[in-house]
Amino acid sequence: MVLVGETTTSTVEEALASEEALRADAYALLATLLRTPPTAETLQNLAGLASDDTELGRAVGLLGVAAQATTVDAVGEEYHDLFIGVGASELKPYASYYRTGFLYEKPLADLRDDMADLGIASAEETSEPEDHIASLCEIMCGLITGAFGAPADLARQRAFFDRHIAPWAAHLFEDLETTQSASFYKPVGMVGRLFMEIESQAFEMAA
Repeated sequence: MVLVGETTTSTVEEALASEEALRADAYALLATLLRTPPTAETLQNLAGLASDDTELGRAVGLLGVAAQATTVDAVGEEYHDLFIGVGASELKPYASYYRTGFLYEKPLADLRDDMADLGIASAEETSEPEDHIASLCEIMCGLITGAFGAPADLARQRAFFDRHIAPWAAHLFEDLETTQSASFYKPVGMVGRLFMEIESQAFEMAA
């Protein structure tokens, strides 16, 4: 017999599964938007996002509004200016750059070591260094969903997050949020910054 107010094991498991799915979706979304400019289909999907009364929910709502207000060509130009540029981009979304001021430094070597331990290899067609923020978000998504084997437990997820994401990603997202030339990517930066804060707090609480 289940007492009033008692939570069944299956209910807890379902809640945890739902929460993990939402985390994985958030990482996947950030990876998609930061790897390449969004497609027309992606913008259309984003345009349907709704706000709620949480800080992150309001940021998600602003992202939906931004998706409605832009075009594939406009967001492609914005992405190019922010992350590629002619000669130099405004932002360099790499762990090595944010942590040392240079590309291809120790943070990248440390990441490659951990990727090897996890059995993760870069796609042959990928030319970007693996410490690009999109790659790190993809790895976190894969650790949660089990894309690299069995889903990683929270301790393993936290170890990766603390070593490769927590020291710098929030700074990147804050820079993206406040960069004057950004339009569509301002709410992307806001969503990323808030999500990184939530992840850090959640890992601390789970410790």
